[in-house]
Amino acid sequence: MQSPSEPQSEAESKDRFFTYFRHEVTALQDQMDRLNTIAPGGGERNDAIDHCLAGIDRLSHEVKDASHYIPAYDQRTYSEAIKALSAKLQTIRASFNPPKKFSFKTKSKNASALSLADAAELAGSQRLRGPVLNGSGATSTAPSSFAPTPLDRLSPSERKEQEAALGLQPTSTLEYSAASRSVSITGHEKLDLVLPPTSSGETEIGGRTATLSHLSHSSVDLSPPTLSAPFAALYLKNLSNSTITTGLVSGATHITSIDSCTLFVATRQFRMHKARNVDVYLQCGSRPIIEDCEGVRFAPLPEGMVKQEWGLDATNLWEEVDDFNWLKSGQSPNWSVLPESERVSRPLPVESSG
Repeated sequence: MQSPSEPQSEAESKDRFFTYFRHEVTALQDQMDRLNTIAPGGGERNDAIDHCLAGIDRLSHEVKDASHYIPAYDQRTYSEAIKALSAKLQTIRASFNPPKKFSFKTKSKNASALSLADAAELAGSQRLRGPVLNGSGATSTAPSSFAPTPLDRLSPSERKEQEAALGLQPTSTLEYSAASRSVSITGHEKLDLVLPPTSSGETEIGGRTATLSHLSHSSVDLSPPTLSAPFAALYLKNLSNSTITTGLVSGATHITSIDSCTLFVATRQFRMHKARNVDVYLQCGSRPIIEDCEGVRFAPLPEGMVKQEWGLDATNLWEEVDDFNWLKSGQSPNWSVLPESERVSRPLPVESSG
């Protein structure tokens, strides 16, 4: 005979997954709706599209993983929602790259050769990496006997792919000018940076996205420009031994693959994946979500770091954390509340790696 708690626990799991799924679908739709506000240059739009694709793929796998307690009817409903997300993203991507006009190709052209436009299209879809030019000007896909395209001749997104294929560290970038539609800081060690505030007459940073990736032993403060307008979305990826102050994010903050970091975050939505030994000081208007994490400790954002200019309400769900690797009743072992005796009132200097 089953105990009363068993069916209740299963019902709770269904409800939690439904809430999580609806949350994720809404967030993905918001991300896709903002794609047309991201400038196509610099590879930022491609990165945002890749993030949407990864989110849809992850959500699909999560539905499969939850199939043992989700009824078949609900599974079909979730699957249809995921198909609709994929179709929407495909439509948006197609609007960025309208079909080329039809034209006849000459018979004298080598059937195995690709035009430069074809090669660029294939490279963009990750079916061809690092096209090279042969003596006749056509592109060749031979991988072993030819050198790849020099990194300084690739776009930022293509360069990232080339570096990953060659096992190189990402090229250091630091882009945050007023004219840019996004903020991108990548590939730095021992970086100590405070983003400058928006000057009078400059375009406000509101509506921009910010991406920080591949940073180690660094301290980055993004908050000054958010006094005038928040970031639309924030992406933190592949960070270690660093302190990040985000300022205000009006949408979602996405965090992936970070280790031994301290974060000060004010955001509407918080999602963290693959984090280890991280302290999070958080102001969040919705329940934070973590997955594949361990050793994460949460505390409220210090009062002195909550700016009046942000106009935030009193709602802060910093400790109402949903761990989707822990659907059982009781406290998840993957996160805890940071003891008050160990909390700080402001970011501390990052210790050097020696």
